[in-house]
Amino acid sequence: MRLNEGILSGHWMKLVLVFGIFLLLAYLVTPFRVADYIIFCIFVLGFDLLYGHMGKLSFGHMLYLGTGAYFGLFLGNLIGHNPLSILLFGFLSAFLLGLLIGSIAVRTSEAAFALINLAFNQVGYFLVLVPLNPWTRGDDGLPVPILNVGPIDLNVPVHRFFFFLGFLLLVLYVLSRLIDSPFGLLMHAIRDNELRVNFLGYDALRYQWVNFAISAGIAGLAGAMFGLNYGYVTPSFMDPHRNVEVVFASLIGGSGNLLGAVLGGIVYMLISNFIADIIVRWELFLGVILLILVFRFPRGVWGFVSRFSQGRNRT
Repeated sequence: MRLNEGILSGHWMKLVLVFGIFLLLAYLVTPFRVADYIIFCIFVLGFDLLYGHMGKLSFGHMLYLGTGAYFGLFLGNLIGHNPLSILLFGFLSAFLLGLLIGSIAVRTSEAAFALINLAFNQVGYFLVLVPLNPWTRGDDGLPVPILNVGPIDLNVPVHRFFFFLGFLLLVLYVLSRLIDSPFGLLMHAIRDNELRVNFLGYDALRYQWVNFAISAGIAGLAGAMFGLNYGYVTPSFMDPHRNVEVVFASLIGGSGNLLGAVLGGIVYMLISNFIADIIVRWELFLGVILLILVFRFPRGVWGFVSRFSQGRNRT
């Protein structure tokens, strides 16, 4: 039985669960801070589409997040600072860059794949900081105008919270349908045995390429959303040193599972926001958690919850 076939396997049940979790978080924390959690979860979902469902570990996804943030702002400004156009251009710019880089990256495997993505990320980060400084303003960053979307005033934290939550639910639903489609089955087959998929007559590289581009596009969408949430875009949106954040979140929640990706994003943000106020070296605390997960719960927190629930159902 696949992990996705456990508890709450229905598409709508996943959406209801995630909606309820974030409503509770908004009540316990603040809508402004939880909006940040929502966007990070979208980033984790995009990354895990590549890592968890295709078996390709990338250390360069911050490149696509930053690309979505910058190009979403630049291109969105051309048609009047509309937030929806900023998000659309953020997705499309990162998707197209993913198509370009993916055509090279998917031909490599394992360590080479991870490192070539990191190399592209380093190049992009350098370009934003130095050659493109007159347009990006380097570390000073660029302001992102926050306007209304119809009756939704994105300057109001509660409005912004529900606006971003709607996009998270949309991404979650689309990915849920994609993973349960024949394309999703082929992704898992390629992850488990790429050579056998090629022998069956499928072009594994083509499916990996498309998966890579979609994953990059979702990361770009998250980048554009971060820009809207913070009101600015800086090179930190593309900082290659921050790639470990999304990797950690995916491992914590349980790679290869949509709800696991969301849960991992929430747990990571809670640790980085609250544990950091208590423990100075909170990264050490996070490292201990990862060691426990790797050796005791290799499928992550959601994998443990799913296995526990299935065990109780059998009894």
